[in-house]
Amino acid sequence: MLTLEDLKQVLRTCGTDESVDLDGDILDVEMADLGYDSLAVLEIAARLQQRSGRGIPEEVTAESMTLRQLLGYINNPVGIA
Repeated sequence: MLTLEDLKQVLRTCGTDESVDLDGDILDVEMADLGYDSLAVLEIAARLQQRSGRGIPEEVTAESMTLRQLLGYINNPVGIA
């Protein structure tokens, strides 16, 4: 099971806008609002796929996806939470 802390670790390795506080209340913040563009989101998805062993469809890796939705998909790939 991937936790928010696990996800934050991946986010940090993919670079982030230094003005974004990943330790704040970010669970319902969209990826774009955290400063991740489409290329960064693809890199994050690739790292999460390596970590979880689950494929992540392109529609799941949208910049408009929140961290809660991403975690929901990774932990329950039947549908986006």
